[in-house]
Amino acid sequence: MASPLAQFAIKPIIELELFGLDISITNSVAIMFAVTGFVLFLFSFVNPASDKVPSKIHILCEGFYKLISSMIDDNIGKEGRKFVPLIFSLFIFILFCNLFGMIPFSYTVTSQIIVTFVLAMVIFFAIIIAGVLNQGLGFLSLFAPKGTPSWMLPLMIVIELFAFLARPVSLSLRLAANMVAGHVLLKVLAGFAVSLPLFAKIIPLPLVTILIGFEIFIAILQAYIFAILSCVYLSDAFHGH
Repeated sequence: MASPLAQFAIKPIIELELFGLDISITNSVAIMFAVTGFVLFLFSFVNPASDKVPSKIHILCEGFYKLISSMIDDNIGKEGRKFVPLIFSLFIFILFCNLFGMIPFSYTVTSQIIVTFVLAMVIFFAIIIAGVLNQGLGFLSLFAPKGTPSWMLPLMIVIELFAFLARPVSLSLRLAANMVAGHVLLKVLAGFAVSLPLFAKIIPLPLVTILIGFEIFIAILQAYIFAILSCVYLSDAFHGH
């Protein structure tokens, strides 16, 4: 039986090279293209200017938008509305990458730490840029909370700096680890069911079915967690420590 981790291997589909650089289309890239195309197709049904009764797809997409919009209002405030397109795009991309990974013989893009880390770094740089633009040098007060005794200030600055730098790492690891863990468990249980005698194969099926439902829930939850933590971190760019 193949290793449960074999499903996360990146395999080239179309091998390409440009100026000595490998730019091959891999299974990971193909799924990202598929997710992007699907999302564009899905949102092509959204037409706010139409006088017709909104379709179910329109209502679903508008619900996603209102979720992110209210999330930003609650955690950042009205001044954070300019980040709705960024957080909304990240949420939708992660959500459908997670869900596409649940399709048999597909690929879970968000199981790759490099993908989740790049997404987290987008938020990280957004925090820095927005913090400097909104607070100027006052943004540095993030590393020196008010009321800190002067003798403790150097230690506190180091602690806060490491905590700040750890944000993209924790964001990326949380998402990738949850995707990997769930898919590995599914693969192990499915392999266990295959290896059982014919009369006993039905025993693990209810557990596998429940686990698939739980994994779909986790796929949605992790996209939500990534979005809400991004909003919490971005609030520092507007309100300081």
